[in-house]
Amino acid sequence: MKSCDIIIIGGGPAGTSAALFLEKKGYHITLLDQARFPRDKICGEFISPAADSIFAELGILESIEALNPKRLSGVALSAYESSFLKVPYPLSPDGKTMTSLSMERSILDNLMVDHVRKSRVELVEGFKVTDLLFEDNNVCGVRGHDEYKTRLNIKAKLVIDAGGRNSISLRRLNLKKNSFGRGKVALAAHWKGFKADSHYCYMHVSHPGYTGIAPVGSDKVNVVLVVDKTNLVKQNVDEFFIKIVLGNRMRRKFLADGFPIEKVRVTDSLSYSVKKPKCGGLLLVGDATGFIDPFTGEGIYLSLRSSQLATGVIKNAFDRSDFSNRNLATYDFLRRKEFQKKIILSKVLQRLIYSSFCCDRVIRMLATQKELSSLLIGVIGDYIPAERVVCYDYFRCFLSGLIKQQIGSLKSKEGLLNRLNFLVSSERKK
Repeated sequence: MKSCDIIIIGGGPAGTSAALFLEKKGYHITLLDQARFPRDKICGEFISPAADSIFAELGILESIEALNPKRLSGVALSAYESSFLKVPYPLSPDGKTMTSLSMERSILDNLMVDHVRKSRVELVEGFKVTDLLFEDNNVCGVRGHDEYKTRLNIKAKLVIDAGGRNSISLRRLNLKKNSFGRGKVALAAHWKGFKADSHYCYMHVSHPGYTGIAPVGSDKVNVVLVVDKTNLVKQNVDEFFIKIVLGNRMRRKFLADGFPIEKVRVTDSLSYSVKKPKCGGLLLVGDATGFIDPFTGEGIYLSLRSSQLATGVIKNAFDRSDFSNRNLATYDFLRRKEFQKKIILSKVLQRLIYSSFCCDRVIRMLATQKELSSLLIGVIGDYIPAERVVCYDYFRCFLSGLIKQQIGSLKSKEGLLNRLNFLVSSERKK
């Protein structure tokens, strides 16, 4: 039976960043992934500006920049083909000009894995984890097999599950809660022939869902369509994707002269929450901790940041030789403190965007309120604290901006304000 200090399950950004952070502390780490790299995965391929500093700390930002990746300078939003808003990223709190990376996920993942290969981390590709090992109610390792079905148990003082939405911990310990809303799916494909300002990420909201369009090359974009899974019943996925994407007038203007360059890929269970493990010896990072429908951000920054937060807690556990659930609970506290208000914002905006009446008027208002829109984009970009938006002062200015817009009759004004008040109040009560 093999043994090590730490087992990490999953070779995506969460797992590789955890491995690289912890390798610097001198631990003996084994990183397992059932795939062989490079491998592809559905992703918005739009990375929050705040990720740059974490990539730099990991020592891989220079390697990323050497690939001459696409740099985006802001976000463009449209609502139901009747309103449009383009917002550059505001300056960071210390006055720095901010941009976001946009690069293909297979390239990013392979680059990060290459850095793991060059480290002292033991990387095992083609290894499928089938179960967790337990000792005195603590996880003490994993059971699995390689691509030749050779079975192997690996013991460790700590297991980090970075296996995403289908991770072994979520299945084995029944940790995944019901999805928020009715359950959504994402359809994605790269598209050639994009004709628009390629320095912005485009978010278009229209029936029956929304799209995120991230330029990843000179005329190549990644197009992700998010809809309720019921929309795919008895549908040809490729035909449905093209029909819905080009059915929006604004998207058609950008994409009609182009074409998808690959078959459409689909992933489900986009939004879900996760219960805290009751056992010791186990930490969850990245998408294994839960995921919000990605209109207000993307999972890569969350993956990097959750691994960064876990590092200090893990060092403390090794220093004290205490891997109990109670001692590791500090990580969950730090993660909730870090992300709680961003999650509240995400839920409120999720409800808002599926109301055409509210969404259109909010976009129109934000187009005239530059300070409010810039602050919101900075929070979505993860470098301005979410409490700057999830607070009374912002909400008051937000409502004031809506009233000044003269959005129709008094009745329609009251209906919109009552709806917004309900959305915020319902999230605060959760």
